[in-house]
Amino acid sequence: MPAPSSSRARRFVVRLAWIAVLAALLSLGWALHSGSIRIPEAFNPWAPLDVAAEPNLLTGFKLRHARRDPARCLAALASTGLTYETVPDRSTGPGCGFQNTVRLRSGRSLALSSPTVLSCGAALSFAMWERHALQPAAVLRLGMPVVTLEHLGSYACRDINTGEGQARTSGRRSRHATADALDVAGFVREDRRRITVQRDWEGGDAEALFLRDAHAGACRFFDGVLGPDYNAVHADHFHLEVGGWGLCR
Repeated sequence: MPAPSSSRARRFVVRLAWIAVLAALLSLGWALHSGSIRIPEAFNPWAPLDVAAEPNLLTGFKLRHARRDPARCLAALASTGLTYETVPDRSTGPGCGFQNTVRLRSGRSLALSSPTVLSCGAALSFAMWERHALQPAAVLRLGMPVVTLEHLGSYACRDINTGEGQARTSGRRSRHATADALDVAGFVREDRRRITVQRDWEGGDAEALFLRDAHAGACRFFDGVLGPDYNAVHADHFHLEVGGWGLCR
């Protein structure tokens, strides 16, 4: 059996090793943050989000970082190709209202069925989804892009709708109440044929596969994504939100 002093010595060495590793990581992080070490922006976690760049393991971190900073978010949004204008901050009631918000009129490559008010963070996630998931899924599954997104609205001062019991609400504010959510009901293809979540979600045809890919792709860029497989309330739309609990159903 080793002597007690020998065991203490080993524990001391292990602690020193961990302290050294932690110090090295902190030094590297500070060097990256301060810019004293130059690495490609795609692999620098502190570099601004490049919306056009192919997503990698750092994209989610950069996206969340941009959404949390109003100025950084608006700067990133300006490079997306979305058509929008900023709107004044507004409070409409307890737990309701919005800040750092835009009126989104169209995506980079598709129209919206009507303009809608979205927080900058939600609009930035929308831009990433459209460019890196939605349109690639349309080309892959349908052989053509989608040209219109049909939605059921974004901002609404209301509680979460559970669809359970007579009250049908949870007593907790929905992310719609802060313009952090968008409900997507369907799409119009380049050949003008409509695809709806309610009609085309089930099955193995091209339209269903496209909707499945669009839903899964949204989970990469939004914090919460709910669809027909979640509950009956979402049988006819995708609920896309930022800022809430992470959920992909």
